[in-house]
Amino acid sequence: MAKGAEVAEHGSFSSKDYHDPPPARLIDPEELIRWSFYRAIIAEFIATLLFLYITVLTVIGYKSQTDPAKNADACGGVGILGIAWAFGGMIFVLVYCTAGISGGHINPAVTFGLFLARKVSLIRAVLYMVAQCLGAISGVGLVKAFQKAYYDRYGGGANELAAGYSTGTGLGAEIIGTFVLVYTVFSATDPKRNARDSHVPVLAPLPIGFAVFMVHLATIPITGTGINPARSLGAAVIYNNAKAWDDQWIFWVGPFIGAAIAAFYHQFILRAAAVKALGSFRSSSRV
Repeated sequence: MAKGAEVAEHGSFSSKDYHDPPPARLIDPEELIRWSFYRAIIAEFIATLLFLYITVLTVIGYKSQTDPAKNADACGGVGILGIAWAFGGMIFVLVYCTAGISGGHINPAVTFGLFLARKVSLIRAVLYMVAQCLGAISGVGLVKAFQKAYYDRYGGGANELAAGYSTGTGLGAEIIGTFVLVYTVFSATDPKRNARDSHVPVLAPLPIGFAVFMVHLATIPITGTGINPARSLGAAVIYNNAKAWDDQWIFWVGPFIGAAIAAFYHQFILRAAAVKALGSFRSSSRV
C-alpha cells in the first residue's frame, strides 16, 4: 500500500529504466573523417599484437620447459592451467585498457557478433578485423624474431586439430567456445544490466577474461583453442605449416557460427528484439 501511495504521489514511473543505444548504421561514411575512428583501429591493432605476443610466448615457454629431449620435468612449467590464465588474463587487461577507445574487441568473432547485433557499422567491423589480423601477425612475428629457434621447434603456437579428434568435434568445440565468449560479451555490456544492477560494481572485462580462461581449459586438448580467428591466422602465417593451414578453416567457420548464434540468442531470445519490433509495428499501425 505504501509503495502504491508513493507511486501515486510522485506520478507513474517509467517501466523502462534504461535506454538502448540506437542501432549503428550499416554503412556510416562519416566515421572515415573522425580521428576517434582511426584511433580505435590503432588500439585494436596494438591490443591484438600484445595479446598474441604474450600468449604465444607462454605456449612456447611451456613446451620448452617440458621438452622430453631436455630431460625436463613433464609436470614442470605453467601447464595448461597457466596457458589458460595467460589468454584469459591478457584479455582482461587489454579489454580494460581499450574498452573506452575501441570497445576492446581484439577478436574478429566478437566484432562479427556485435556487427550482427547492429552495435558497429560494416565499415568499422571490416577495418577492425583487418587491424586485428595484422596485429596478430605482427605479435607472432615478434615472438619468432626474438626466439626463432624455440619458435620453430615448438610449433609456433599454431592452432591445429589434435590427433584422435574428428573435424566435427573440433568445429563443435570452436562453435561452443566462441558462443560462450560472445554471449559473455553481450551480457557484460548489456545496458539493461548496467542500469538495473548499478548498485553492484560490474567490471565487464573480468567476466570476459574468465570466459576466455574457462574455454581454454576445456578446448586446449582438442584444438589448442582458437575462438579468435585473428589469433589462429597470425600463428599460421608466421609458422607456415601445412597442418596449420589445412585446419585453418575450422578456426574461422567455427568462431563465426558461434558468434552469430550468441548474437541471435541474446538479441532475439533474451532481449526479445523481434517481439519488441512487432509490438512497435502494431502500435504504430493502430494510430
